[in-house]
Amino acid sequence: MKKLLLLFGFILCFVNDLEAQKTSKINIENADFADRDQDEIPDAVLLRGNVKLRHEGVLFTCNKAYFFEKENYLKAFGEVQMVQGDTLFLNSKYAEYNGEVKQAFATGNVIMRSPESTLVTDTINFDRNTQEAFYNTNGTITSKENTLKSKSGRYYANEKKFRFLTGVTITNPKYVIKSNHLDYYTNSGHSYLFGPSTITSESNYIYTEKGFYDTKKNLAHFLRKSYIKYKDRRIEGDSLYYDRNREFASATNNVKITDSINNGVVKGHYAEMYKLKDSMYVTKRAVAINLVENDSVYIHGKKLMVTGKPGNRIVRAFNNVRFYKKDMSGKCDSLYSDQKTGLTKLIKNPILWNFENQMTGDEMHLIGNNQTEKLDSLKVLNNAFIVSKDTLGTGYNQVKGQNLYGKFEDSKLREVDIIKNTEVIYFMRNDQQELIGINKSVCSKINILFDGNTIETITNFNQAEGEIYPEKDLPENARKLRGFIWRGDERIKTKDDIFPEEENQLDAKIQAEKKLEMEKENVPLEPRKETLDYDKKNPKPEIK
Repeated sequence: MKKLLLLFGFILCFVNDLEAQKTSKINIENADFADRDQDEIPDAVLLRGNVKLRHEGVLFTCNKAYFFEKENYLKAFGEVQMVQGDTLFLNSKYAEYNGEVKQAFATGNVIMRSPESTLVTDTINFDRNTQEAFYNTNGTITSKENTLKSKSGRYYANEKKFRFLTGVTITNPKYVIKSNHLDYYTNSGHSYLFGPSTITSESNYIYTEKGFYDTKKNLAHFLRKSYIKYKDRRIEGDSLYYDRNREFASATNNVKITDSINNGVVKGHYAEMYKLKDSMYVTKRAVAINLVENDSVYIHGKKLMVTGKPGNRIVRAFNNVRFYKKDMSGKCDSLYSDQKTGLTKLIKNPILWNFENQMTGDEMHLIGNNQTEKLDSLKVLNNAFIVSKDTLGTGYNQVKGQNLYGKFEDSKLREVDIIKNTEVIYFMRNDQQELIGINKSVCSKINILFDGNTIETITNFNQAEGEIYPEKDLPENARKLRGFIWRGDERIKTKDDIFPEEENQLDAKIQAEKKLEMEKENVPLEPRKETLDYDKKNPKPEIK
């Protein structure tokens, strides 16, 4: 008996639930004239003048209507309006509404309004069950900040969201967004971009295949093949953050900033760029690549800063700085390079290798010629020391003094003057490369001429003292000047040697994570025509 009562209760609840799901009838609230004509409109009531009908919280008004009572169906003509509370207003010349399935159709100068936006199109469908509206005729949506135009779209009333799966354009006084797949929230102004999309403004051009843009606050976050292109720079990375108000951009992982005017590139795994301040900060395997004498110079530091306008830029590198060029490499604690003056300073514990010559001192200056874009001269200030291996033996040619002044020809050190308290140890060889003696001397100034990678002549000036020793007469402990250190094992021989091991490990980890992500997102996407046209007009500079 108890089980029977439970079963009866279940059936009763089920029946009540079915009853609750049944829709109510459309109610006629007003009409100046009503009539039935089975010949002209079978099974319908003709309503004219100030027509008002209501159905489950929605009010319909129009000039004329056909109401099919059995079908619970309505056809409305002339100045039709459907009002759903204070959240949705739909105006048109003609509309139909099915009270059984709660679906509406409107056409002819359709205007759909909500407190946040207005949509103007020709035809629209609205499903009250899901609170979704759909149109596939050209539509224009206006809000306080933006105007959106698309061929089709869907509106989700509960979320206050438009979704576009065909070409859509958002026009803002400051920029224009174009995308083939975009979600736009009218209350917040948030835009979610999917697939190839562009944002164009007077200050920059942005491309992304997955991103977010807050059209009210002008803040954005871009992912997947994204970049921001200014007149003189292009910044790209796996993740980009952008603040249009401050013209600030930051990038994370696989960052690349291209200087289109100066033909340079800065890379790293994190970067910040302030366009209005003409400043840039890069870290995490940071490297600046510049073209000098048709060859690329690679400069690495834990932190890189680039400031100044084009033609007047300054590069600063900090902490464990290393640099590489095919004919020159070096290390120091920090570096300062001024594009306008052509001066590059190697600060604190600098060491420089030019071919087979090792140079050290307290501070070094490399001076370039801006007209020829070639390296012109070198200064080593305080404790200057040059060392090179003897060409055939095991000894080392050495020259030291207070300061060193050198001149370059075709990137090779051609002439060097060393002044004050100079000392020399030089392994002298004849034309047959036979050792004829070891020159050990001191003087106030030394001039050295280089022939390619080897010393051609050494000339002592003013109060020169010393002599040439036969090899057997100069013991090993006398063949090295005070302060001598050979650091050949530290020499940077390739552009990859500029990075310490911990930063290479970081790079490997980031690349592995990106590979996994790309495998998950392996969806081919076609770029928009606007992007292709833009790239044709603005080709990337080539960096060797």
